[in-house]
Amino acid sequence: MIHLTDISKQHGNRVLFKYASFQILPGSRSGLVGPNGAGKSTIFRLITGEESPDSGEISCGKKTVIGYFSQDVGEMSGRSALAEVVAASKATANLGEQIRQMETQMCQPLEDDAMAALLERYGDVQQEFEHRGGYDLESRAQAVLTGLGIGPDDYLQPVESFSGGWKMRIALARILTLNPDVLLLDEPTNHLDVESIVWLESWLADEYRGALVMTSHDRDFMNRLVGRIVEVAGGTITSYGGNYDFYLREREVRREQLLASYRRQKEMLAKEEDFIARFAARASHAAQVQSRVKKLEKIERIELPPEQKLVKFAFSEPPRSGDDVVAIDNLAKSWPLENGRQRPVFSGVSGLVQRGDKIAVVGVNGAGKSTFLKVLAGQTEATCGQVRIGANVHSGYFSQHSMELLDPKKTVFGTVQDALPLQTIGVLRNLCAAFLFQGDDVDKRTDKLSGGEKSRLVLATLLGRPLNLLILDEPTNHLDIQSREVLLAALQNFTGTLLLVSHDRHFLRSLVGRVFEIDHGAMRAYEGDYEYYLRKTGRGQ
Repeated sequence: MIHLTDISKQHGNRVLFKYASFQILPGSRSGLVGPNGAGKSTIFRLITGEESPDSGEISCGKKTVIGYFSQDVGEMSGRSALAEVVAASKATANLGEQIRQMETQMCQPLEDDAMAALLERYGDVQQEFEHRGGYDLESRAQAVLTGLGIGPDDYLQPVESFSGGWKMRIALARILTLNPDVLLLDEPTNHLDVESIVWLESWLADEYRGALVMTSHDRDFMNRLVGRIVEVAGGTITSYGGNYDFYLREREVRREQLLASYRRQKEMLAKEEDFIARFAARASHAAQVQSRVKKLEKIERIELPPEQKLVKFAFSEPPRSGDDVVAIDNLAKSWPLENGRQRPVFSGVSGLVQRGDKIAVVGVNGAGKSTFLKVLAGQTEATCGQVRIGANVHSGYFSQHSMELLDPKKTVFGTVQDALPLQTIGVLRNLCAAFLFQGDDVDKRTDKLSGGEKSRLVLATLLGRPLNLLILDEPTNHLDIQSREVLLAALQNFTGTLLLVSHDRHFLRSLVGRVFEIDHGAMRAYEGDYEYYLRKTGRGQ
């Protein structure tokens, strides 16, 4: 379907890949992985023709329809949400218009040859229209919007009225409704809640029949959908037949094999070079020396790919709190509206958080999870009820707003040093490295950091402090899989108490032992891990 053959691409002095090849076959499901800046998004742009390779060839079938979802959704205005989604399938709508025009022509008297030609053209256009799903275009657009959390009440709302995160959903709905032959998805689960992620997962698995190539920071999502991993790293593209977990295991096996080959070659080269050095000056060994010199010149040297070293930071033991960390009694919260009325978020919420608990706060989008955490963290006042914080509790709170509080003029190291003024430079550098800030990265100013880097920096300042209660609202947003694994390991080793909201199911599955669900304004506690909660509610897979 699409073939990338011996492609090379360079941005400035940085070589992304040289003489790399891979294929996208009909119905295949591929996950694109690799470190930031390795060239994953460039692969997408090469396939869509937005960029051209420096060398090599990209071939694609003439009638192949490609749909590309990226994080840059562009401008949206002048249409309703539904009209915006349908408008993306303009080519399909044009085919429908051609069918109507030809049907009108058929009602008029025509010569036999002209009618035969019209019927042939009509058959071709109708076949293409059906292939693109033209007969159920609007109903498909409605189903996709609903699945992504934009229900019938919002179909006719102007796109300008939606926030950035909801516009991303509309942009994703446009591409899915297009129903292309090849679907390129760059981080489709960003800005989606768990319910929408599960719906998208099911739609791609059960409804979509074309080829899929995607990047995702959601490990479960990747595992359940792809049958091949394409790694873009170290200047090359490498394919692994299996899902993400298989890729991790197989990559380690291949690396060990490469390392063993590297060591054997190094030993062999050392022996040959030693022989050449010892006998270079002896005429009796001249032929042998020359033979070995030529042999060494022809050997292709094995190179080990660069590997980022992960530094394990020994977090200080937080002070011991009382057994009852947070007691919640008949808690309620409402937000004031412009007309003087109140919009209730939740009410009658009671519960107890005990020392050492790791609790996931879950619920549908808009249920009030973030508001609940804000009340517990003292970021907003409850409308009624009470939150009692236990003895010797030292809490820290993280939300997306936390990143906006970073001093833009401070460096990474300076920010960490301000948060932990009593620690030595060595301890601070180790903390930075544990959160993937190594080498010159510690000297970056915070206003030059990406969203993921800012998240890691704020989390490093929190986890480096002697806190025994962490309240984290979406700490995994903006983080790639490697960064999420670093954070997961840190929180697994955290001996204090934790409450968090996250849409990453692998993260929750690997971490929490209790679940608080907020549903229709009330809260219910599930005394088991995330898998237990999914089984009890029938909400997961």
